[in-house]
Amino acid sequence: MLSATCHRLAPALRRLRALSAVAGRFLQVPGARLCSDQSERAEQPHTFHPALLQFLVCPLSKKPLRYEASTNELVNEELGIAYPIIDGIPNMIPQAARTTRQNEKQEEAEQP
Repeated sequence: MLSATCHRLAPALRRLRALSAVAGRFLQVPGARLCSDQSERAEQPHTFHPALLQFLVCPLSKKPLRYEASTNELVNEELGIAYPIIDGIPNMIPQAARTTRQNEKQEEAEQP
């Protein structure tokens, strides 16, 4: 019974491997390279690729974001908030965003 199950699953696993290899080629970020060795993957730094900005918008305002390389954040100028990028992955959860200095200066100027 176990061998029959293995024989039925084997073609599906082969198709899955082929699909993941094709998807990996199409989803690969320009300039990056595929790694076959797990240890080689761990050594590569995780950086944000600015080309992803064409797909990302602020979850609150639905407006485009600006990438700030010096702080490694995605900034929404309109709302005055910045979303952190951790290991190359933007954390787009509004509670994780911080207010930017511009927003803080505006609030200080408005107070008597």
